[in-house]
Amino acid sequence: MKAKYLITISIVAIVIVIASIVASGYLGSVSFLQPNAQNSVTLNAAGATFPQPLLNAMITKYTGQVRPSVQINYDGVGSGQGISDLESKTVDFAASDAPLSASDAEQAPNALHIPETIGAVTIAYNLPGIPTGLHLTGKIIADVFQGKVTVWNDPSIQTINPSITLPDKPIQIVHRSDASGTTFIFTGYLSTSSSDWNSAVGQGKTVAWPLGIGAQGNPGVASVVQGTQYMIGYVELAYALQNKMTVAAVQNQAGNWILPSLSSIQDAVQSVASSGLPAGDQSWANVNLLNAKEQQAYSIVSFTYLLVYKELNVVPGMTQAKATAVVQFLWWVVHDGQGIAPNLEYVTLPQNVVQIDEATIQSITFNGQHLQTN
Repeated sequence: MKAKYLITISIVAIVIVIASIVASGYLGSVSFLQPNAQNSVTLNAAGATFPQPLLNAMITKYTGQVRPSVQINYDGVGSGQGISDLESKTVDFAASDAPLSASDAEQAPNALHIPETIGAVTIAYNLPGIPTGLHLTGKIIADVFQGKVTVWNDPSIQTINPSITLPDKPIQIVHRSDASGTTFIFTGYLSTSSSDWNSAVGQGKTVAWPLGIGAQGNPGVASVVQGTQYMIGYVELAYALQNKMTVAAVQNQAGNWILPSLSSIQDAVQSVASSGLPAGDQSWANVNLLNAKEQQAYSIVSFTYLLVYKELNVVPGMTQAKATAVVQFLWWVVHDGQGIAPNLEYVTLPQNVVQIDEATIQSITFNGQHLQTN
């Protein structure tokens, strides 16, 4: 009887001890009790506004449905600032529509290029009573932005738009004020379309604009065009569609007037679907989708890139958990995440690009160790 009494007392004591431990919160840190709190990580990224509608949608789905324990903060500050943040190692990864230049690569040694989608730059305008589809050539667009064509009914524009009565109004111009990958794409197109532009202004994330006003990011340019009559500017296709903007049909290499669309962007990508491309740790400076020769291709098309260090422990504050989260997000972006692209008028990556991305992501390490991709 006494033994049974002692056993009962012991069991009660054990229960009391366990209850007190739980109440004290000691077990609250055990991963199997609070897996999300223990495993949660926050990633910070910054850069291009060109792919931001797609990146935002990808991040929302990934953090909401795929990896709820991961938080990703993306700041659309422009490609130039994104590259600067990568170089200063203040972000876990960056985004840029312009590939790293030789000088950028020196400042960010061992940085990798991961093409994550393909988009288009539209020529957006605000002409009362004139809908989408105004015909423009690359040479005329360059002349407008260089100040050689200054009124909407200039003979060069009116002649190729015989069914439209264009206004005798000065052309107002808006361009990006920040260092921009969209500007890099647009000025690259102007440089291929006009020898005068190429010699006087050239291509860059920032250029010495001959005239016009500046606005921050694709949203800023879109807002100015929408809010000002007789204005012309350049914005990524998703912004033009979201804001129901009127855009030009640009004459392509085959002589056809082509509106920017998912289909016409896909046609422009055909040339790279079977061509040799660099590895992720090589320069992408010579990769060019502008002025594709396909019959129905839109002319102002480009890859846009995620940029990340090959050895992630060079980033201050990086941990193995964060490094794994970076790699797994990048892997998801170039695979399942591609399904989001068409609804936002971005083109899914060709299979040969996905294969390059796979090899690139698998090469990323933390303290010399490769990381699990999914």
